[in-house]
Amino acid sequence: MIQELDTVVLARAIEEHGLEGGDIGAVVHRYDEGEAFEVEFVTGEGRTVAVLTLERGDIRPMDEREILHARAMAAA
Repeated sequence: MIQELDTVVLARAIEEHGLEGGDIGAVVHRYDEGEAFEVEFVTGEGRTVAVLTLERGDIRPMDEREILHARAMAAA
């Protein structure tokens, strides 16, 4: 079950925000019953890229055996 402050993985691209499937975010709010979440995505230096309301199917918990990966974002 996904909770507030959990690290999650984006399951699909959200092109209008420059996000790709596999990008990592942090849950900053969990709505009733865990059907939707506010998720913040940040750069490596901590600059917020987007805070989005996403449904359960848009994100998944990060597995303990996964490794993080860095990528450059396209200029806005």
